[in-house]
Amino acid sequence: EATYDLPFQAHATMEPMNATAWVHDGRCEVWAPTQSPSRAQEAAAGYLDGKLARQWEKLRRRLGGHLADRVNVHSTAIGCGLGRRLEQDYVSEAVQIAKAVGAPVKLIWSREEDMQHDYYRPASHNRLTATVDASGRLVSWQHKLIAPSINESRWPGSITNGVDNSVVQGAANMPYRIPNLRVEYVMAKTPVPLGFWRSVGHSSNCFVTECFLDEVAALSGTDPVAWRLDLLDDERLKAVLRLATEKSGWGRALPAGRGRGVALFSGYGSYVAQVAEVAVAKSGAVRVQRVVCAIDCGQVINPDTIAAQMEGSVALALSAVLKGAITLRDGRVEQGNFHDFPILRMSEMPRVEVHIVPSRESPGGVGEPGVPPLAPAVVNAIYAATGKRIRQLPVPGATGHSA
Repeated sequence: EATYDLPFQAHATMEPMNATAWVHDGRCEVWAPTQSPSRAQEAAAGYLDGKLARQWEKLRRRLGGHLADRVNVHSTAIGCGLGRRLEQDYVSEAVQIAKAVGAPVKLIWSREEDMQHDYYRPASHNRLTATVDASGRLVSWQHKLIAPSINESRWPGSITNGVDNSVVQGAANMPYRIPNLRVEYVMAKTPVPLGFWRSVGHSSNCFVTECFLDEVAALSGTDPVAWRLDLLDDERLKAVLRLATEKSGWGRALPAGRGRGVALFSGYGSYVAQVAEVAVAKSGAVRVQRVVCAIDCGQVINPDTIAAQMEGSVALALSAVLKGAITLRDGRVEQGNFHDFPILRMSEMPRVEVHIVPSRESPGGVGEPGVPPLAPAVVNAIYAATGKRIRQLPVPGATGHSA
C-alpha cells in the first residue's frame, strides 16, 4: 500500500498573458498569443456591445460561428504555456479596456499577476494497493484517486457520470496486464481555477502508477524492466522499453549516490520509454544528469521536431519534479515570481538522448507524450541511488542544483 500526493501546478509561462485590442467603428481587432482564435473571437464579441453579448448564441447559430465581419483575431506565437492560452481572460480584459478608453490598448500582465491568476493543474491525492501472489505475479491493483475536475470547473454540469476522463486518464487505462483492476475517482470541490497542463491527467497519473509499479516490483524481488516486460502485451511499448534501456546501459554499475530509473507511457497515438540517470548528494540535492528517451510515434515527418519536443518535455516536467508547487493561504496563491516558484535553469538541464523507433504506423503526437514518464523515471532513479521512496512532488529537499 502507498499514498501519493501532487500539488497544484502553474504554467509559469515565459511570456506573461498579454493582448492588444482596438475597438472602433463597431468592430474589434485583437492581437493575441492564443491557442484558440475562435474562443478569443467569442470573448471579444461578448464585450463588443451589449446587444451582441446578449444574442451571442443566436448570432453564432445564424452565422455558423463566423464573426470575421465584426471581430478579427490576429494569432501570434503563444510564448509557452500549453493549455494556459486556451483561456481568454487576458483577451477579454484587453477588449474591455480598449472599449473604455476608445483607443488601441496593449495589455501585459506582470509576472505576479500571471502566476497568481493562472488556471492550475489539479492537485491530487492517491491511495494504491497491490497484491502479489506466492510466485511473484501481480494479481490485483486498486487505485483511489481524489482530485477536482477540470471539466466540471469549466463547464458546470458537464460531468454526468461522476467521472472526468481527463482526470483519470492514464490511471483507468494502464497498459499492463492485471487480472483484477479497480480504479475509483472521487471528485473533490475547490474554488481554485483549474486548467489543462501539458499532457493533462497523464502528467500526474503516470507519476503515481509508474512509481507504485516500481515499488511492487522491488517488493517482489524483480528487476523493474523485466517486471514491466512480463506485464505488457503491446509490442510497441515493449520495443521502446527495450530500446531505452539498451541505450541507457541499464544494468551496468554506477558510482555510489547515483541511480537509474525507468518509466513508460502510451497516449496521443505514441509510445515512450524514458530512463533517467541521477546523482544525489549527501545534502539531498538531486542532479538529473541524463535522460534517455525512446519514442515510437508512427511515421516520422521531421526527426528534429521530435527530438526538440522530447527535450522541451523533459525541461518542463523536471521543473515540476524538483522545484515548483502552488500553495494557497487565506484564499490567495502564495507564489508570485520565479524566486518562490523556481523553474529549471539552463545549467541544470540534463543531457537528453532521443531514439526514434522506425515505424510505418499512422503518425502520433509528440508534443505531450514526453512529459508523463519523466517524473516517475527520475523518482525511481532516486530510489535506486538512495533506497528512499518519494511519494510526493516536488521532491522534498531536492533543489535541482549540482550533486
